Amino acid sequence: MKAGVLYKTGDIQYSDFNDPVCDDDSVIVKVKACGICGSDPPRILNHWKYPVPAIAGHEFSGTILEKGKNVTGFDINERVTAAPFIPCNKCRYCKSGIYSMCDNYGMIGSKEYGAFAEYVKVPAGNLVKIYDMDFEDGAMIEPLAVAAHALIGIEPQLGDTVAVMGAGIIGQLTINWLKVAGITNIIAVDISDKKLEISKELGAKFCINPLHSDLVKSIMDITENNGVDISMECAGSKITEEQCLLITRKKGKVAYIGIAHSDVLLKENAFEGIFRKELTLKGYFNSYSAPFPGREWQMSVDYVRSGKIVLRNLVSHRFKLSQIKEAFDMIGLKKEEYNKILIMP
Repeated sequence: MKAGVLYKTGDIQYSDFNDPVCDDDSVIVKVKACGICGSDPPRILNHWKYPVPAIAGHEFSGTILEKGKNVTGFDINERVTAAPFIPCNKCRYCKSGIYSMCDNYGMIGSKEYGAFAEYVKVPAGNLVKIYDMDFEDGAMIEPLAVAAHALIGIEPQLGDTVAVMGAGIIGQLTINWLKVAGITNIIAVDISDKKLEISKELGAKFCINPLHSDLVKSIMDITENNGVDISMECAGSKITEEQCLLITRKKGKVAYIGIAHSDVLLKENAFEGIFRKELTLKGYFNSYSAPFPGREWQMSVDYVRSGKIVLRNLVSHRFKLSQIKEAFDMIGLKKEEYNKILIMP
């Protein structure tokens, strides 16, 4: 098959690669679309820590080309997406149904060969049916489930004011879920005016660009000097990781979703806010619950199929698999602004 093969950090090439081999409990998926996750460029371009050669890509959809003899409930040519996380099912966390905390997990797209390829091997237990869904939408179910996992965990209440810190794809999907949950007072924060425009279209009531105005003052003006009920950190920036502590009201909640990829060092007033305001800080890793992969995935499929969440408008770029180096060059060299990027084998 052809694949986007990573030979070393920063060196991704369109190459021939051995076809995946199906086993009794797995399927081979013919990949139709695969998204570039926000976590992919930092790892691929700057610090890949897994064995090479490797094939990244974990946000994907396609059709079942081949299935093992033990696989039931799925048919050849059926449209599917898949949870990329492969739990060990043996550790205390897996046995408790807390799969995201698995001690010995595998991961399609890092520890296992991923979907920047024509074909990918997937354990049958990771498959999720997408029915008649468009493949591009199907490739975005994984990040939508990530946002759903955080929303379910942080438990926003009707009437809450929620700040979404970082209006990239995860932030935009978080805004989608907040609207579904009946939250109308949504504040989107980003340094990209273009992403703020998208957030406004998705339902953000207020949009703040900290490059143009004082973030904390703006939030306090909006909330009558109280602060927001919930901050949801979606940028993975050490700046916004700290700002969440400054803008959240007393007894408020902070949801950390983004990966910082650097040390987060807090100023005194930010750290003291945690205990002086008695904040609740919660982290959200991946998108899983019991029974695996969890209701986050089924919710995501159901709400997209019903039309209550629309994903297609969030895609800014589509590249052929043969153009994968060009796609990562565009990202790494910051040639142009982008939103969701899809690789189309």
